[in-house]
Amino acid sequence: MSLHQRIICLTAETPEILYLLGEQDRIVGISGFTTRPSIARKEKPKISAFTSANINKILALEPDLVLGFSNLQADIATSLIKAGIEVHIFNQRSIEEILRMITTIGALVGAVEKAALLVSELRQQMDQVEETASYLPRKPVVYFEEWNDPIISGIKWVSELIEIAGGEDCFADLGQFRLAKERVIHDHEEIIRRQPDIIIGSWCGKKFQPEQLLARPGWDTIPAVQHGQIHEIKSADLLQPGPAAITQGLKQLQAIIQRWGVQQAHSKHWS
Repeated sequence: MSLHQRIICLTAETPEILYLLGEQDRIVGISGFTTRPSIARKEKPKISAFTSANINKILALEPDLVLGFSNLQADIATSLIKAGIEVHIFNQRSIEEILRMITTIGALVGAVEKAALLVSELRQQMDQVEETASYLPRKPVVYFEEWNDPIISGIKWVSELIEIAGGEDCFADLGQFRLAKERVIHDHEEIIRRQPDIIIGSWCGKKFQPEQLLARPGWDTIPAVQHGQIHEIKSADLLQPGPAAITQGLKQLQAIIQRWGVQQAHSKHWS
């Protein structure tokens, strides 16, 4: 029997993984931002936001393990550690780190084989998308916007998924940085200079508003704007560093880029 029987999940991706592994009975509390699977919101008590949590409520649930994510949850983790709770904070910012996180969770709950199978399935999905992308006429330049004020470009796993789907992330250089403040685009003219073919907005935690982009000075000269290639992918589908980024986010990236490819082929045929 696994050591960990009462688990608190402070972010959305860890309950998603535990449900996929069939280990959901171990979960005794979740983040209010949890979306997958939808039944989790009905079955499990909500004990935290993202950077804040009800410490007393967590302690009352008598967890033997708390799972969290990144430096942004350091204060919550500190409070729980001081209270004698075992805490594991993940810090995944790339696809390989996401897959390693799944493997680690599998080990923590004694589901090593199921975790290995899940990782294998996710790799297979990525391989299939990459194979389809090889038939594109060329790689479209993709601008991904994670936040609008200040303007922040995509994190590393998003940049990697854009590449897998057949695109070229025009700010892949910024995607290497782990913190959002390091990915701020201070010179907005630089976005125009990089002339993206596709623009994707995924404003973390709020609805993307393309009319704001269209109102930015000089953006009418960007190919993506001229050809109507402005799209939204909901942040819950792509900006949570777990399986959904691949099963949902990558699928949508692929659809957007493939539609662009069809548009290119059509334009070339009739030009």
